[in-house]
Amino acid sequence: MQPTAIQDHFSGEHAICYGCGHDNPNGLHVRTRWDGQYGTFSFTPKDYHTAFPGVVYGGLIASLFDCHCIGTAIAAAYDAEGRQPGTDPAIMFVTANLNVNFLRPTPMDRLLMLKAHIVETAGRKAIVSCTLAADDTECANARVVGVRVT
Repeated sequence: MQPTAIQDHFSGEHAICYGCGHDNPNGLHVRTRWDGQYGTFSFTPKDYHTAFPGVVYGGLIASLFDCHCIGTAIAAAYDAEGRQPGTDPAIMFVTANLNVNFLRPTPMDRLLMLKAHIVETAGRKAIVSCTLAADDTECANARVVGVRVT
């Protein structure tokens, strides 16, 4: 398991991302840890992430998937090149497509666990699949197409 999150290696304009930028004080601070096969991340919703009492807002869930899957794509790309995260030239992906399936209401008062893996890579494209679970119960899943821009 990577000792630091891939997002901890972001700098400049990438460090202010609402979802994963460590320099954004109002952001979600997504932190993806890569173990060579999976990107993992845990998140505890705040009271203001409510859709209605007891249930997490779906837009927040989509944002978590977006940044975590892109973080997974970046970490996997560094790994595939045999490089340490943050080494130059920097690797960065952006989201080309995000598809979320909401399977059941996601509870507010639980630690949410996201687990992502690379399904396919081709050229600059990475397809990432991810699940979001609360208490080992899958609440949502997503598929993200990321495109490498650097």
